This record gives sequence, C-alpha cells and structure tokens, in this order.
Amino acid sequence: MTGNHKDRSITRRRALVVSGGTVAAGGLAVAGFQSAFADTADADATASASSTSSECLTLMSSVTEGPYYLDGALVRKDITEGKAGVPLTLRLTVVDATDGCTPVKGAAVEIWHCDAWGYYSGYTTANPGGSAPAESEEGDSANDQTYLRGYQIAGANGVVRFETIFPGWYTPRTCHIHVKVHTGGAKEDGTYEGGTVNYTGQLFFADDIAEEIFTLDPYAKHTGSYTVLADDMVYDGGGAASGLLTLKAVHKKDPSKGYKGSLTLAIDPDAENTGAGSGGGGTPPSGAPSDAPTGTPPSGAPTDSASPSASASA
Repeated sequence: MTGNHKDRSITRRRALVVSGGTVAAGGLAVAGFQSAFADTADADATASASSTSSECLTLMSSVTEGPYYLDGALVRKDITEGKAGVPLTLRLTVVDATDGCTPVKGAAVEIWHCDAWGYYSGYTTANPGGSAPAESEEGDSANDQTYLRGYQIAGANGVVRFETIFPGWYTPRTCHIHVKVHTGGAKEDGTYEGGTVNYTGQLFFADDIAEEIFTLDPYAKHTGSYTVLADDMVYDGGGAASGLLTLKAVHKKDPSKGYKGSLTLAIDPDAENTGAGSGGGGTPPSGAPSDAPTGTPPSGAPTDSASPSASASA
C-alpha cells in the first residue's frame, strides 16, 4: 500500500509522552482467544512496575477522542465479539507521573477502534474511504453497538490486558486505537460508572507492520490509499513518546498468528480531561459533515454518542 500524501492544515502538534518497551507483554489469543502464551506471574508484573517507576515518565498530553466515541462500553478483556482479524494482545500499564510513576491501582482503561474494514460499532454505515464491503457483509455475530470497545481495571501493578484484533484503517487516518484512562469510578451493571477521565489518547502501529497486515484477509478487501504515520493528523512522529506501540510478533514468519503490544501510560490522577485534546481536523470519511461520521448509531445506542469534543475526524 502507498501512503496518502496530503497537505495538512495543522499548525500545532501535541506532545504525548509515553514509554514503550519497558513492560512485558501478556498473552495472545488465537482460536477463540485461548491463550497462546501464559500471562506474566504476579511477581514478574510487580518487578516490571517497579522498573517503570525507577525512571519516571513525563506527563502525557491528551489528543482528540474523535467522533466515534460511545459511552457504556463493557468491562471485559476480550472485546472482539467474533470480529475477524489478526489477533492483538495489548498490555498497558498506568502510572502516576506526579508521584514517581507509581502504578495507579484501580485505573479504568477504556479502548475502542475500528474493525478490519474500517468500521466502528455504533457507526457501521460510516464510509471508511477507499473501497470496502459493507460492514454487514462480514457475516460475524458481533453486536453492532458494542464490538471492539471495552474497559479493563488495573490491579496493584497498574496493568491491564486486552484481547482484540489488529485495527483496520479509514480515510484520512493511519491505523490507531483510541484510549481513555478513568479513575475514581466503579464497575456497575457491566460497565464503568462515575469518576473522572484523566487522559484521552491514541495508540499507533509501525507502518511496515500495518501494511503487511493489510495484505491479509479480511483486511485486503479494503483497498485504497492508506495514510502512513508521517502523514497522519494526530501522530507527531515521536515514536514511543508519541503513542507508538512496542509490537512483538507471535511467529516472526507468520504475521497472521498475531502480535503482542505494550505501552506505559503516565497520567495525573488528579487531572480532568474533556476529550477535546489536540490533533483533530482533516476531512471526515466521504460524505460526512464536519462534526460527525457518515453513519448514525443504531436504535438504542447511547444518546450522547456524539460528544461535544467529537469535532474532528480522528
């Protein structure tokens, strides 16, 4: 695939500072997400957290949450709901940048991302750009309002793990995963209620890995100009310091077997974030108004899905 080289009107780049590669990855799930390797032991995870705290990280700045956010995601480790794609296990560690980067016990990490063809749950008629089958043609059993969205709550070591698939892409964005960190709330009725959003960010993937994945099924059925990291409106080119995940292939010669990804998120647990951080702008998917995706949530979806901060196409 080739990069989508477009002029950007962005005059300000955000400074998202995180650290990758210091955290041991968790288990990969294949064939129903049965673990292909064991999660690290508690003692090992504690040692990893201690190592992270020994080199305190700079506080991260938030970026836009984008127009595809929905309230009410479920607390669960496996967010796939049967969506097809290359398996991806994420291991994220939340630390307090204002207190020696100590782990933030009880932090709720929320992620959401598109499927292999570029569609988000709740917005399954939004055109992902290029040429792709309709989301309904995938034939999976996923709930159109909830797939590829979820929370996990950190233990004493600040670590959360998710089992998902490698995201696809949509115009004009590079491959990415959205993330929020919440504190002060609690699990209730299967979701996370109350508390404060401390951080809103995005996680990114190396171009060479993403482009190799996109030659595989079902990703290959979505064709068009893919936006590389250097041309993305949100990613600022800072590597791990800008949200670039540390990735490790489960089988080096067979990318279809999946990847493990890790990153450490340094937050201020006393700060509050609105989700309107920098990095927004650009042209929404084909035919969309400037402040919304082309699709609309199905009947019964949360009424506040189009949040005030969802003014960008990210």
